[in-house]
Amino acid sequence: MISFLIPALLLLAIVLALLLRPFIFSKGSESTSRRQMNAAIYQEELEKLATERAAGRIDAQEYEMSHAEMRQRLFQDAEVEDDKAVMGSTKKVIIGLSVFIVLLSVGLYLILGDAYRVAQRNDQKPMTQAGVEQMVADFALKMEKDPGNLKGWAMLARSYRILGRNQDAAKAYARAGNFINDDPELLAEYADVLVGVANGSFAGKPTLLLQQSLKLDPNNLLALWLSGTAAYTNGNYSSAAQTWEKLAKLLPPGSDEARAIAGSIEEARSKGGIAATPAAAGKTISGQIELSAELKPKVRPGDMLMVIARQPGERMPVAVLKVPVSQFPFSFVLDDSLAMNPNKRISELSEVNIEVRISKTGMAKAEPGDLMSAVQTVKLGSAKVRILVNQVYP
Repeated sequence: MISFLIPALLLLAIVLALLLRPFIFSKGSESTSRRQMNAAIYQEELEKLATERAAGRIDAQEYEMSHAEMRQRLFQDAEVEDDKAVMGSTKKVIIGLSVFIVLLSVGLYLILGDAYRVAQRNDQKPMTQAGVEQMVADFALKMEKDPGNLKGWAMLARSYRILGRNQDAAKAYARAGNFINDDPELLAEYADVLVGVANGSFAGKPTLLLQQSLKLDPNNLLALWLSGTAAYTNGNYSSAAQTWEKLAKLLPPGSDEARAIAGSIEEARSKGGIAATPAAAGKTISGQIELSAELKPKVRPGDMLMVIARQPGERMPVAVLKVPVSQFPFSFVLDDSLAMNPNKRISELSEVNIEVRISKTGMAKAEPGDLMSAVQTVKLGSAKVRILVNQVYP
């Protein structure tokens, strides 16, 4: 509250100072009343009248008549209340205006503003990891007192999953009971944490949960990914490729997820000895990326691997595969799903220039310290392309 009131009062003081500046810094010599001004004017007129009488331009009778008229006007003006007295003192004006402006400001803010909310928002602090964990812990204590709240257990399970606490998440999902049975996303999440607890094994309940999830929603993204991963782990590369191909059709073309799944599909095909589909035959480029031994120590978790294809002679990429660095050799495939411009696809070209870059930031522009390969010109439809990352961008 104080953090709001202090700036507000300072602003009000500045406004008052600007508005009242003419009164505060006014000079006494400049303060002349109407009565004083009239007296000075009549005195000047009387002097002019006397000069004309002495010069003989008017006679004695005209002089007396004009002099009497001026005296009468002077007496009439003298009866009018002085404007300086009507205005009052400068101090009274300053006090009056100040009170009026303050009351007007407070009144308008009470009607239109909300100091409490402003102060409350200013007092809020950024949420930290410790703060999130404390909130989840408090929520867990609340759920222990209300064990029949199945929806609450599902919410707690999701919170544990986000924090990476798979064992706690699995227990919470189990206590959610029938609440998750009709929710394909919750079923897939439950399977995911069970696989994490089992060190990557899909045997038993995880597989049953994924089957139930896909029965409710055949296009559930998480369930499709996990089902393909389960098939791949069990050596069923054909099933993995088919499942991931279905998932790829549901992802936005050119997205990071689409690029990652394309690489996984190519890897499953390669390990299963599966040829490309007729529709894609001759319109893709696939191969493996290797990293030189001397550069392996420079790679860190979180680095991004980018496979960039350009039309020869142009700088704008026609396709970009961007995935987190995993292991080498890395299998990749470039196709129209990775197009940067839907009106210019890789399948329309006969050959492209390909380079590979490992970036710390994932930025499109190469930066000092990025690991790179030499540029290779590759014909469309090529498979088993080998690219070696063996350079450091200066």
